[in-house]
Amino acid sequence: MFVLRLVLKNARRHRLRTLLTVAGIAIAVMSFGLMRTVVTAWYAGVEASAANRMITRHSVSFIFPLPLAYRDQIATIPGVERVTFANWFGGTYKDTKDWKNFFPRIGIDADAFFDVYPEYQVSAEDLAAFRRERNACIIGAKLAREQNFKRGDLIPVEGDIFPGHWEFVVRGIYTGRDATVDETQMFFQWKYLDEMVAQTQPGRDGHVGWYVLQVDSPADMPRVAKTVDDRYLNSMAGTKTETEREFQQSFVSMSSAILTSMETISYVIIGIILLVLANTIVMSARERTREYAVLKTLGFSPAHIAGLIGGESLLIALTGGAVGLGLTFPAAGAFAKAFPTFFPIFTVQPVTIAFAIAAVTTTAVAAALFPTLRALRSRIADGLRAVG
Repeated sequence: MFVLRLVLKNARRHRLRTLLTVAGIAIAVMSFGLMRTVVTAWYAGVEASAANRMITRHSVSFIFPLPLAYRDQIATIPGVERVTFANWFGGTYKDTKDWKNFFPRIGIDADAFFDVYPEYQVSAEDLAAFRRERNACIIGAKLAREQNFKRGDLIPVEGDIFPGHWEFVVRGIYTGRDATVDETQMFFQWKYLDEMVAQTQPGRDGHVGWYVLQVDSPADMPRVAKTVDDRYLNSMAGTKTETEREFQQSFVSMSSAILTSMETISYVIIGIILLVLANTIVMSARERTREYAVLKTLGFSPAHIAGLIGGESLLIALTGGAVGLGLTFPAAGAFAKAFPTFFPIFTVQPVTIAFAIAAVTTTAVAAALFPTLRALRSRIADGLRAVG
C-alpha cells in the first residue's frame, strides 16, 4: 500500500507530462481499436456463413451468369436438400457520392430464398404481399431506418448492369435473427427482372447470378461440389461450387492488400504506444536516481524499486488505455453511422478489447524494463552523486 501511494504521488509530480502521455496512449489505443474493428467488420460476412449452405457460381468469374435450367438439375443431386438462386442487380439510387445511398439490391427466387436463409426473418403477411406483386421488394430493418423507408414506399433505381428506370415497391421489412445478420439489403423478385430483360434485351433472360444449395450435412459438401462441377465441366457455362464461407472469403481476399496494410498499421500503433510511454518512464526514472539511492540506503528492497517504476508505467499505460477504449466505442459508432450500408456489421468485438488491454499491459512492462534494470544496477554512491 505504501508503494502504491508513492506511485500515485510520482505520477502527479509532472502532471502535464503525465497527462500528455495518457492522451497520447489514449489516441493510439482508440486508433488501434477502430482499425481492428474495420478489419473484423470486413470479415463479418465470412463469420456469419452457414455451415450447411453452398454457392454455385460461374467457373470463370462471379460476374458471368448461369442458366436457370441448372436449378432443377442441381436439385436432383443426392445430399442437396433445397436449391434457390439470386442475381446481383446493382443500379444507382439517388446520389452515388453519398455512401448512405449505396446498398445491395438483389433479385431473388421468391419461392425458396427465405427458406434457405432463415436468418432473414420476414412475417408471413409481408412475405405473402411480396410474392403477390412483381415489382415488390423486401428491405432490411437497418436500411429502412437509414433511408426512412416504409411499407408502400416506391424506390426508384437507375439500372447500370440492367439499363433502364426501375421502380420497386416496399412490401416487407426483414429483421436479422441475431446481431451478425446484414439488415441493409434490398431483395426483389427475380421474375420481375427476367421479364423486363426479356422485353428490352432478348437473350439475357433465363439466367441467374448464382445458386445457393442447402445440403443435408456438411459432410456431403465435398461430394456435392464435385458432382455439380463435373456435371457442367464441358458446358458453355462451367461452374465452381464451394461452401458459403469460402465464397465469402473470396470477396475478402480481393481486399487482402488493404487488410494487410491495416493490420500492419495497427501493430505499428503498438510500437508508438511503447515509444511514448518509454520516453516518459525513462525521464521520470532518471530524475529520481538520487531518490532511489536514498531508498536503498533506508533498506528498500529491489522489489520496492521495481514496483515504483513498473507501477508508474502500468498506471499511466492502463489509464491511457482505459480512456482510449472508452473513446473507441463512440468513434466506432460515428464511423458506422457515416458508412451504414458499406459496413452493415460494425461493432467493437471483445477480442479487440482484450487485444488492446494485452498490448497496453505488455508495452507498460517493456517500457519500465530498461529504467528498472538501470536503477537496480546503479550503486548507492553513484546514485547519491547523480544530478536529476
